[in-house]
Amino acid sequence: MVLFGTIVNTVLVIIGAIIGRFLYNIPEKMKETVMYGIGLAVMAIGIQMTFESTEILIVIISIVIGAVLGEWMDLDGKVNMLGKWIESKLPAGKKEGPGIAQGFVTATLIFIVGSMAIIGAIDSGIRNNHDVLVMKGIIDGFAAIILSSTLGIGVLFGAVPILLYQGAITLLSTQISKYVPDELLSFFISEMTATGGLMIIGIGLNLIGLTKMRVANLVPGIGIVAIIVTIVYLW
Repeated sequence: MVLFGTIVNTVLVIIGAIIGRFLYNIPEKMKETVMYGIGLAVMAIGIQMTFESTEILIVIISIVIGAVLGEWMDLDGKVNMLGKWIESKLPAGKKEGPGIAQGFVTATLIFIVGSMAIIGAIDSGIRNNHDVLVMKGIIDGFAAIILSSTLGIGVLFGAVPILLYQGAITLLSTQISKYVPDELLSFFISEMTATGGLMIIGIGLNLIGLTKMRVANLVPGIGIVAIIVTIVYLW
């Protein structure tokens, strides 16, 4: 089944988020320290991803243009509105914690911005190999436990974008090898990874409370990477 890896990833996040809710009564100081630890770890992953770039100028241009487009479209505001809408549909007794929106946005960005999501989805589609997505699912599941215990049940809803995003890439990639040369695909993955790494660093800074960066507004940068990489390759 071509979507096996994506489904496993989604289910493990849901399970992790549910388990995390039973750990909600962790002492505040412990949750704060754990959140700082997660933030530092997320930043370390982001820094590591950034070094994947072979053309850092592409990353810089993509981030800048993506930020302009994201602010213009107010993606961060729309994603937060979606989270708050979900929150409004829950029973009053289910709205504990820092809010559905914060958990939903943070979890969504952590789970789908990164090389494993795209590489794993492409591998599932092209070779029907789900090892990368299963491994990502295990990592995401443990992250969901911690995030859910500190940010609330909104983390569970982060499973929906995983299913839609990775599922769409997997289905599209079943045809991608017919139209996209391997060299261009490798070029895109390296620059996309680096661009996503900068966004991951921003998430980490938000988690440890140093910034209130609207990271969702940087996401269009991924699309800009695809455009620039294609132009450079054809040139």
